[in-house]
Amino acid sequence: SDVKVGKKTPFTLRHFDGFFEHLPKRADSERSWTVDFSARQQKAMEEARPHREEAEALMERAKQEEEAWRAKRKEPQGAEELAARWKETLRQQREAAAKAETIDNAVFDLKAVNPHRVSTADTRTPAELLTTIETSGREVETALVRLRGLVEAMD
Repeated sequence: SDVKVGKKTPFTLRHFDGFFEHLPKRADSERSWTVDFSARQQKAMEEARPHREEAEALMERAKQEEEAWRAKRKEPQGAEELAARWKETLRQQREAAAKAETIDNAVFDLKAVNPHRVSTADTRTPAELLTTIETSGREVETALVRLRGLVEAMD
């Protein structure tokens, strides 16, 4: 934003004039836009579904592994391996659930990224930049020669 707010230039109600003008019509402008929240939510649900399903399947597997571990935990051999497998499955389940939750939570991340903003990125190639620098260098050299001539003429 080009709005600079500071101690001597506070944020005032007049900064909202454009907003209040477009609000009743829900109109988009250069600096305001609408977001289709339900579409964002639907897309997130679709993206999170595989992770959620994976987490559910892993939870079922972890329950079975826990039961197997509990049945053999008093036996001297094999119990440690079962426990390690069970804990690894639980870790994988937590990771899958966390991925799904991250995708779901991203729906509510409404950062003010203006979709109408025109990118000002420099898309010139290195070769084009070198040509520009060379051209500018020639212009500077020409200007210096003229300036030296003027200084020598004054002497």
